[in-house]
Amino acid sequence: MKTGIGIIPTLVLACVMGVVLSHQDCSESAEQMIVTAGRLTQRPTGPDDPVWNGAPPAWLQVKGRDSLSNEDAKVSMKAAYTPVDIFFLFKWQDTTKSITKSAWRFDGTNWAHLEGDEDRLALIFEITRINGFATRGCTVVCHSPPDTPRKDWKLETQDPVEIADLWHWKAARSNAYHCADDGWLTVAGNPSGSYRTTGRRSDAGEGGDVLNETDDKPRPMYMQDPSKKPSEPGILLYEDVMVISPDTVFSEGDMLTYRLPRKPTQSRADIKAFAQYANGEWTLMLSRKLETGWPDDVQFNIRKDYSFALALFDNSGDDHSKATQTMTLRFAR
Repeated sequence: MKTGIGIIPTLVLACVMGVVLSHQDCSESAEQMIVTAGRLTQRPTGPDDPVWNGAPPAWLQVKGRDSLSNEDAKVSMKAAYTPVDIFFLFKWQDTTKSITKSAWRFDGTNWAHLEGDEDRLALIFEITRINGFATRGCTVVCHSPPDTPRKDWKLETQDPVEIADLWHWKAARSNAYHCADDGWLTVAGNPSGSYRTTGRRSDAGEGGDVLNETDDKPRPMYMQDPSKKPSEPGILLYEDVMVISPDTVFSEGDMLTYRLPRKPTQSRADIKAFAQYANGEWTLMLSRKLETGWPDDVQFNIRKDYSFALALFDNSGDDHSKATQTMTLRFAR
């Protein structure tokens, strides 16, 4: 998650669904933004559920760094909870729906990767206190260590006792399963499956994606199994594939998914996601149990506040993002 720090106005989000709360308009302030989750009398069934109508949005300012330093945007955020679950609703403008992530295309002779990546939204919550996170945000974990060149930055904490929860919705790789990828953050190392030294870890369970390529990498290895109905139109899921037979004939213009989404299980499947794209805008609802019981998740106690930050990735697969400063999640009681 690549972070840009900007001044964000203080705002209290009052979700008046089942209770009536006060609402404070945005005003210029160097104070940390507080997003207050209102208590629900019924759980929303999706982004369009009328239960969301009574909730005034908090407008989060996201700003880029380095090559994106001149770019900023706003994200509408609503938060709410029931005695069992927590819910977030996000809306943001995006002129292009990006869900290809280097898809394969056949030109009649050879396979090649198309340009294009995916849209993403990421959240980071403290599980245990991270030194400096409450005041400096993702800078202390994403641009880390801060005094080293960018090529050496790692997504990490600086002490094993510092742990964060990572919620990572991916338009191409997790959305097909109506989930956000669930991970956590610790000190840097070389976890299994990682291509670089990082502090990022996946929660317990299966998930993520599988590269659709042969060992020598010039062509895809998998195609849709014709005996199965495609689970997600336009995206090939790992559970629906078969190995491409040498005598399979493809036509010019045929395309295949490159990053094959794999169904998440156990703790990695905790975060439910329902996304819609229409009229140049993403709408995304995330939900999770307040308490999952997994040590790799933040356990929400409605009597406590939680530091968190958000980042957007527009058709990007690396650290090119726009992000917020740290905010506070508070539960109305």
